[in-house]
Amino acid sequence: MTPEQTKTADKMKSVKNTWDKAPAGPKKDAALKHYQAAEKAHTAKNDAETNKELDAATQALA
Repeated sequence: MTPEQTKTADKMKSVKNTWDKAPAGPKKDAALKHYQAAEKAHTAKNDAETNKELDAATQALA
């Protein structure tokens, strides 16, 4: 894996951990949609889209 891919994978783990700890509610639901989109983009090896969706998930949880 390239450093960029490793960084993206670490970011996914971080966002997932934050999501797991978040209380149930509309923010968590919105973040889940973005996280699932990030997983899909990550599978397609689209790091830019993955990071965009992870950032959106983080914002949704804020």
